[in-house]
Amino acid sequence: MNTTKRYSMELRAAAAEATRERIVTAAHELFLERWYDDVTLAVIAKRAGVSGQTVINHFGGKEPLFNVVQERFGRDVVGRRYSATPGDVDRIVEVLVDDYEITGDAVIRLLALEEKVPSVAPRLAVGRKSHREWVEAMFGAPEVTPELVVATDVYTWKLLRRDQGLSRKKTAASMRRLIQGILERRTR
Repeated sequence: MNTTKRYSMELRAAAAEATRERIVTAAHELFLERWYDDVTLAVIAKRAGVSGQTVINHFGGKEPLFNVVQERFGRDVVGRRYSATPGDVDRIVEVLVDDYEITGDAVIRLLALEEKVPSVAPRLAVGRKSHREWVEAMFGAPEVTPELVVATDVYTWKLLRRDQGLSRKKTAASMRRLIQGILERRTR
């Protein structure tokens, strides 16, 4: 009987983990697609195929779930961004623009809510710190890091891609020229 009980508990634990994973995946997708305010526990539950109470049982509420999603989001971004080789400006820009094509609109929406939704601000602070560390690691140019942070910022991508209506390719070319100009100026 002990083996059966242990097996049953292992199955229950695996099922609970699978449910948790479905909830996190659903929330992650929704936070990428919609405004934070428009992502409700009911919408997350429906997307995950569970009840709202199940979401609450696993996470306690929207903010704790948002934090779990943002941790995953952060790991995904780091994985993508650090696939570039430091110093290879062409590859760095390609990786960066690829990342912004996935995350850029969602980040812009979160930035718009930074002062309105208290739980968003700490996550954005982590993102800013991570972006600066990535810039430092990729370019190794401390004397122009502030300028490189701006040239590679999500707002720069948004201005080019969304506001100016440039294609993904032209956006990457523009960001590359900004970065190369900063790096060339540094060496003069």
